[in-house]
Amino acid sequence: MLRHAVVREPLSVDRLTAAIERDAQATAGGCGALCSFVGVVRGVHQGRRVRFLEYEAFEPLAVKVFAQIGDEAEAQWPGTRAGIHHRVGRLEVGDASVVIVAASAHRAEAFRACRYAIERVKQVAPVWKHEFFEGGDAWLEGALADPADEAARQAALALACA
Repeated sequence: MLRHAVVREPLSVDRLTAAIERDAQATAGGCGALCSFVGVVRGVHQGRRVRFLEYEAFEPLAVKVFAQIGDEAEAQWPGTRAGIHHRVGRLEVGDASVVIVAASAHRAEAFRACRYAIERVKQVAPVWKHEFFEGGDAWLEGALADPADEAARQAALALACA
């Protein structure tokens, strides 16, 4: 299984966790902790009842950016392994849109790497969300920072280590 992917089918935290755990077991520190984050489509956003979302991504660049985020986490917390899968297409309320798994020899690094990864995805991944709600629709959120922007990276790091 690929560590970083953009997919159309439902996401599985279990499959990504197993893949990342195998990678981490091969490191000198082994795998003593696995941390996962699953982002799901919420039913209400900014006071509006959500009907469904549609995600779009520039897939080749998104996968490259996910790999960069994983590399950044692994450089910050040596021995850590991270994986990011993001779903595109139509998603219903309750569907998983993003799954991130981080593994490390110790829990603190796994938690930090996982939090760092979702903050960076929100900052730099070329993924766009189109929300359909009762009475209308709107494009929401999207990458605002350049992946090479060190200030943005430091902001994500500060959140991860808060």
